[in-house]
Amino acid sequence: MNSAAITALLKVNFGLDPKSSKVLVVGLGNTGVSVAHYLQGLKFNFAIIDSRANPPMMDEFFQQMPDTPVFTGGFDEAAFEVATHLVVSPGVSLNEQAIIKAIANGSKIVSDIDLFVCSVNAPIVAISGSNGKSTVTTMLGEMVEAAGIQVGVGGNLGTPALDLLALNAHMYVLELSSFQLERTSVLNAVAATVLNVSADHLDRHANLAEYAREKQRIFRGTGIMVINVDDPVVQAMQLADRKTVTFSINKTADFYLAYQGDMEYLMHHESCLMPLADLPLEGRHNAANALAALALGVSVGLDEQIMCEALRKFKGLSHRMQRVAEIRGVSWVNDSKATNIGACVAALQGYARKVILIAGGDAKGADMNELTPVIKEKAKYVVLIGKDADLIKQALNGCVPVYSANNMEQAVQIAAGLAAAGESVLLSPACASIDQYKNYQDRGEKFTQAVLALAERGQ
Repeated sequence: MNSAAITALLKVNFGLDPKSSKVLVVGLGNTGVSVAHYLQGLKFNFAIIDSRANPPMMDEFFQQMPDTPVFTGGFDEAAFEVATHLVVSPGVSLNEQAIIKAIANGSKIVSDIDLFVCSVNAPIVAISGSNGKSTVTTMLGEMVEAAGIQVGVGGNLGTPALDLLALNAHMYVLELSSFQLERTSVLNAVAATVLNVSADHLDRHANLAEYAREKQRIFRGTGIMVINVDDPVVQAMQLADRKTVTFSINKTADFYLAYQGDMEYLMHHESCLMPLADLPLEGRHNAANALAALALGVSVGLDEQIMCEALRKFKGLSHRMQRVAEIRGVSWVNDSKATNIGACVAALQGYARKVILIAGGDAKGADMNELTPVIKEKAKYVVLIGKDADLIKQALNGCVPVYSANNMEQAVQIAAGLAAAGESVLLSPACASIDQYKNYQDRGEKFTQAVLALAERGQ
């Protein structure tokens, strides 16, 4: 789309006008920088504000846009008072007092996803959920690419949506978080899914019901709804007047698992697509992810055999059920991306025999009692780290032996002493990482380093 067509859509949908609008971009992270480049390209008047005194991208940003007004070290209400529109980054809560006051005074909220939607003619596939959305987004992206279609993959994962515009792709596959969805109003994806809903981000959302409502916004519009019938919260989102494709790992659906002879297959109706054993990922939750990707792919017209070949080649994502090493018969698995209870539960349920679990961190207000049943069933020992370790220990209430560690290296050492040949040590924290690490990637890398150090010492 050319700039004139884009600005016309922005004016119709949001009253955004390069001549008269004053846009305040709230948050100088990856999303904020992508928004700034976009607005600059369309010649909008804008400024940026960040509550942090030294946002991590500020130096790089000043080199690229030295003339852009940037306010840091707090939310100066004067900057909000002159803004006609706010583009608030997902990392910033809409409950900030300065934002609430600006909205009350007439400022309009626009998301980077809104801006993106107004700038593309190509179909958009949208993926959300508490767990698995990055895996499914990447799977589907690789399927689309294998089908010979130029694809842009990003959003909450990897490349910010607005930066994908440079690709001029023929299809876009976007991972969207609840924070992105809550401030997005014009998304109309050709196919969309909420993979699952479990307690997450309850430090930002009032309760699970509100969190689910924000996820449900992904289904606005007229596109195909891809529904996980194993999740009652997701199933309740289904609309009678919309075309729906279902998937399940527990029952018959449009896409499901079934035995044919002594082998379990990924199925589409009565057709065997591929043996589950050909999927190169650990855990049955990854079978659900594969079925979701297949359902989305069929919804946008992809060939089933091409999709299955892409699944067979899929390498998985770093820090998501990633096998780090096998040492003296013990398998070490990095699932640091499990930043909430649902992800940890899914990881544990994928194992047929009990594992040694390393967990803990910042619980983000979640009820750790929800972990107890699956840990009792699937964990032989638990090693706890992080600020909410005691919270988890109290919730477990002695149902399994629990050990405490001050850091990841110590946790790995303890786990090595507990694990026997044929067993697995699983880092699946069920918590955020910000109490001890930069992010979940940093936490996973520390785990990997500690495990590889074990290997070097021959432990």
